[in-house]
Amino acid sequence: MKKFFEDMKKDLKFKSAGPGKKLTEDASSKPQVVQSSGPAKPCYAAPTEGAQKAGAAALARIEGQPRPRVQNSQDVIRLQVKRELEAEAAAVAEKEKTTAVEGSNVKDLAFLSVTGVYFTCPLTGATLTKSERDVHIKEAIFMRFEEDAVEASIMMVHTFNKDREKVKAAVDIISKYIENICKNPTEEKYRKIKLSNKVFQEKVKTVEGSREFLEAMGFQSIMLDVEGHEESEEFLVLMEHNPESLEVMKESRDRLQRGEPVRAQLDRQPQAFRPSPNAMHFELPSEFYNLTAEELKREQKQKNEVVDKNAMLRTKAMREREEQRERRKYNYTLLRVRLPDGNILQGTFLAWDKVSVLFQFVRDSLVDGWQPFELVAPGGHKLQEDQEVALNECSLVPAVLLMFSWDAAVQADIAAGGGKSPALLKPELLENIQTLS
Repeated sequence: MKKFFEDMKKDLKFKSAGPGKKLTEDASSKPQVVQSSGPAKPCYAAPTEGAQKAGAAALARIEGQPRPRVQNSQDVIRLQVKRELEAEAAAVAEKEKTTAVEGSNVKDLAFLSVTGVYFTCPLTGATLTKSERDVHIKEAIFMRFEEDAVEASIMMVHTFNKDREKVKAAVDIISKYIENICKNPTEEKYRKIKLSNKVFQEKVKTVEGSREFLEAMGFQSIMLDVEGHEESEEFLVLMEHNPESLEVMKESRDRLQRGEPVRAQLDRQPQAFRPSPNAMHFELPSEFYNLTAEELKREQKQKNEVVDKNAMLRTKAMREREEQRERRKYNYTLLRVRLPDGNILQGTFLAWDKVSVLFQFVRDSLVDGWQPFELVAPGGHKLQEDQEVALNECSLVPAVLLMFSWDAAVQADIAAGGGKSPALLKPELLENIQTLS
């Protein structure tokens, strides 16, 4: 296994960031086939030259036909790399090419309020664009097999499969396999999984990472004779069943049940700006919208054609439905907070992040973030830190300037005690402060 991953590292270039990079498979690597083990065959005399030619011709015909084959864990990982990563990397390159063409007709990057939306991989710490994140995370999970195959396979199960119901069904069945083995460690039937079994085929095999998990726990692929069948069939068999290994299996089962998808975290790109009259001017990249550039143009044209009379005739319910449709147009929102000293704090958020996430972001950016403060949205609406409401539900999309103020009562107590007003932004933000253009 160690040699396999050393080969993979040579074959697959693991990128920290940057679009358009592909993963490739070494053409010289050949998948291994599990050979059927059967009774020893008697020896025969050497075939004649004619028989050899006939046999060679038959073999050539057979070789030319597609045949089912048994794959071990190394085969599966290599095929996953080829099927998933190369295909997705190609799709990413095509998508970015299209986006670049569309974006070039809309906005110049130099005038954007933020250059794009970025994410951080929790496994590698790499900064990624939206189009890079899924490919990068899959690659990082595959490479993690060298360190901890159980952990990597659990990540596969919960990350590579979007249907959560299917994942739960597979996890329940695998958990049952393990429970039966732990309760009956000496019974051979519980340590064998027939891969042609209907339940395995429909519920377990269809979930990526399930077989890798079983093999990481010690199951081995073996061809066994089946009563009533001429050909042997593939089984996953657990050879060891000592008490110590059973405890490890129970722990692995619990980890599988608690597993969560590996998701890239939104990079909020905290940025401080000097006081500026341009604080309310925003130019956003296309990633902030659910609509394409062409759709945005068409919708804006339609809005401009709506006369005031029609707007006045709308009912309250109609207006609320339109507001809901407006909110769903945005994936992200760019928020700025004007501080008492005039400086501006900026961050990127998911449109469905809660208001409490915004408060925590501001608090983490302040020197004295423990002190109570208030945030006021346009129109004088005061936000509540404990309210479990999404930013888009508060109309804080796609870009808004908020006003910051310290709690007046607390500031009065500080002044009465002879204290000074607290410093605002942390030094690391002020070191990189910029000017809004």
